[in-house]
Amino acid sequence: MPSKYQPQIPGWIGDLVKGGNYLTGADERLLYANDNFCAFIRKTKSNQIFYLFISLIGITMLIPSMVLLVLLLFVYNTENESEIANLAIASFILCFLAIYLLIPEFYNNLFTRRGSPIIFNRKTGKVYINESYFFNFKVLRNPLTFLHPNKKRIKEYDWADLHGVVVHNFSRYSLNSTILMVCKPNTNKTIDHIMLDPLRNGIGSYLVWGWVNNFMCANDLISFNDGKYKWEQETQFKKEIIKGQGWPEWMVEAFNATSLEELANIKQKFNINE
Repeated sequence: MPSKYQPQIPGWIGDLVKGGNYLTGADERLLYANDNFCAFIRKTKSNQIFYLFISLIGITMLIPSMVLLVLLLFVYNTENESEIANLAIASFILCFLAIYLLIPEFYNNLFTRRGSPIIFNRKTGKVYINESYFFNFKVLRNPLTFLHPNKKRIKEYDWADLHGVVVHNFSRYSLNSTILMVCKPNTNKTIDHIMLDPLRNGIGSYLVWGWVNNFMCANDLISFNDGKYKWEQETQFKKEIIKGQGWPEWMVEAFNATSLEELANIKQKFNINE
């Protein structure tokens, strides 16, 4: 049975159900939680360093390969043999496509700061992200965006419009990721995607989804002290994780909004037009 969220996402395993969930675990991904909001890290430092290293090696190997293929095609193929020319052209195209895929991965890991936290406010039902534009699994990109490696997207979403799915990465290690499908209100039409919990083994890919759902439902199955920072360490959390990362001032204040009315007042205070 395919996903009900369309268009279908590559590598789809299953749609996730919202609501209270006994399959829950904050793991090291939970940074901070209080009665208003929680913050999850989405990329651990070890994963970030590993994939940065792998993508850098791939790029540094492919660029010289492309140069050699150009030389083979236009310099060394003096007899203009068609077989050599076709092989060189096909290999060049494959190398180009590989670099096209590796550069976003390189940017993603190089310019992801402090784990790219995602913020959930259960009092207003809002979700906030501040992440590298390349922090996703898109394949088709405008090549011009590669000239802006530090490009960010900073957005506010409605939790009601976010729906979880699990996808696999097509590797021999069967790593799964949890994706938030951003849908048009009251529809299953997907208009955006947010990475929630990338690259987990098996059941681990469901734990953060379970914790977030319990938090948003005000379920007693979770504890505010499950994260790296305890609930009374909000100032320290914001100083070490949020400050200096380009979060809009109104958004940081909105983390703690206790109602939609209070959120509206914050936006009015900062002249934010929706």
